[in-house]
Amino acid sequence: MMPYADEERTEDYLFKIVLIGDSAVGKSNLLARFARNEFYPNSKSTIGVEFQTQTLEIEGKEIKAQIWDTAGQERFRAVTSAYYRGAVGALVVYDISRRQTFDGIGRWLNELQTHSDMNVVTILVGNKTDLKDMREVTTEEGKAVAEAHSLFFMETSALDSSNVDAAFRTVVKEIYRILTRKVFQSQELKKLENKLGNGKTVVLQSSESEAPAKGWCCSS
Repeated sequence: MMPYADEERTEDYLFKIVLIGDSAVGKSNLLARFARNEFYPNSKSTIGVEFQTQTLEIEGKEIKAQIWDTAGQERFRAVTSAYYRGAVGALVVYDISRRQTFDGIGRWLNELQTHSDMNVVTILVGNKTDLKDMREVTTEEGKAVAEAHSLFFMETSALDSSNVDAAFRTVVKEIYRILTRKVFQSQELKKLENKLGNGKTVVLQSSESEAPAKGWCCSS
């Protein structure tokens, strides 16, 4: 399932984005802060899957991000695995004050790759930077893992709003950038085919310099 244009307004797009990571790393509060500017200090663990839609403006276009908040508990993972399908973006979240949530990143990345039906723009998010005195995972460790897996990277705090909006926008902007590049290449291909007019097909191949820019950035 590719990002698609709204039938009424062709400039609108809907991107499905999933939040994944261990239980209690703050996924639901990241979404609450981003979508409604709210924070729930006593929020309960998500049961199954919930989602919210948030509208952003990227380069003058209206982008609708449909963000799915998935349960981190093991007993719900079989239920939620189907919801990876169709996702074009993902935030893989860990808690900087709980190293075990950081150690599980590889498992979540494998699950994302297994259940996704396309390449997914992914950002690694170290949440709860407000717990400075309880930090167990350094910023450098987060950056190193993100770089090793060609992911974007950011540290956030749903409590004080630090980098929350930036993390979601990083994913949405990169999805939009990739989509518009593909649309442009498709249009150029059609132009070349029309010029040839002899049934031959020309394939446009991206150079390495045109590949999606991946990497880590923007720690708090």
